[in-house]
Amino acid sequence: MEVWACDEHRIGLKPILRRVWAPVGQRPVIEVQPRYQWSYLHGFVQPQSGRTFWFLTPGIDIALFELVLHEFAHEVGAGVGTEIVLVLDQAGWHTSAQVNVPAGITLVFLPPRSPELQPAERLWPLSNEAICNRRFQDIEELEEVQSQRCVQLLAQPQLIRSHTLFHWWPQID
Repeated sequence: MEVWACDEHRIGLKPILRRVWAPVGQRPVIEVQPRYQWSYLHGFVQPQSGRTFWFLTPGIDIALFELVLHEFAHEVGAGVGTEIVLVLDQAGWHTSAQVNVPAGITLVFLPPRSPELQPAERLWPLSNEAICNRRFQDIEELEEVQSQRCVQLLAQPQLIRSHTLFHWWPQID
């Protein structure tokens, strides 16, 4: 049995602004052009090991969540011999009776309005590093940069673990 957590994060052409260092007496200049096109980054994390699985979609609904869930199940080998407990928030597309959950996956829902309990919420500051304080020509460019950042994070399980492994998270041997 493995325990994973999952969440979604909206990214888009409306910039994410963060503080930056600047010489004394100078103000940093960041070129932005707010536009309202979005993609959704799905992040799956196994806090105990720091393993992650990332998936980008153009929107979010029951059908797309189901697609992502099936891709995740295939990637981690859920099914006969491997049981995955997946911790989620109570978004409508997670709790819908219409969701076809793949074999080997059991969904467990967090209490309502409790993002502080969701380890996957801690992925977003890490994934945003590549897209903060930047202007992108179009959504495809943003998705490419975000994809590259996710690939970098795949190779850093200790960093992921340090951000997502809560002291109370179940330790399964």
